[in-house]
Amino acid sequence: VQLQASGGGLVQPGGSLRLSCAASGRTFGTYAWFRQAPGKEREFVAAFRWSGSTKTYADSVKGRFTISRDYGSNAAFLQMNSLKPEDTAFYYCAATSRSLILSSMAHKNAYDYWGQGTQVTVSS
Repeated sequence: VQLQASGGGLVQPGGSLRLSCAASGRTFGTYAWFRQAPGKEREFVAAFRWSGSTKTYADSVKGRFTISRDYGSNAAFLQMNSLKPEDTAFYYCAATSRSLILSSMAHKNAYDYWGQGTQVTVSS
């Protein structure tokens, strides 16, 4: 089982990027995006259950980032708009076979599978 994250890059402040997370071999119950900036802890960004409409976002990205899925390609996405320099980080997709309750979705220890990360740099 592998999670493959892609779509990172260099973008100017106010710009947009779309990250993809392709899951090979299976569909998971819950998917999430985390990020880690140099010298900082890995932090939660967004998560959703594969079935249903439950989604949750970190306060720092609400209204700017949108998490979504594509059933046909078995992939999860993170649309990032109005990017700020403080969004600069390595972004990781994560997944678990469990359909997590809302209060658990932001906890990195709840996830069993991690992608390799993709760098997002927001700079002028």
